[in-house]
Amino acid sequence: QVQLVEFGGGLVQAGDSVRLSCAASGRTGSSRYVMGWFRQAPGKEREFVAAIKWNTGWTYYSDSVKGRFTISRDNAKNTVYLQMNSLKPEDTAVYYCAVDSLYRATMAPRDYDYWGQGTQVTVSS
Repeated sequence: QVQLVEFGGGLVQAGDSVRLSCAASGRTGSSRYVMGWFRQAPGKEREFVAAIKWNTGWTYYSDSVKGRFTISRDNAKNTVYLQMNSLKPEDTAVYYCAVDSLYRATMAPRDYDYWGQGTQVTVSS
């Protein structure tokens, strides 16, 4: 089992920056897994934001956040970060981190096995 806990959400203004953290604990096995960030706005489906392959550091992003958000990791702390810059009101959502333990490296929520509880990010205009 893997436990994930997110930190760092809150209420910010458009144009501001926020950094989210997600600490992983429990059995992650080898380093061949992917950690991702997703978000879900009210009335909408959960959507992919960014992900990082833990063993290589290779990253990929959704088109909606590319160039504004950066995902990174701290191996020693088993923590993944999401630096969000130039925030827009449409970025408002609950943000979740998740683990793809089978290294599928996709953007599909169904391919992620473990999920955090989520943290709210609200961007006012």
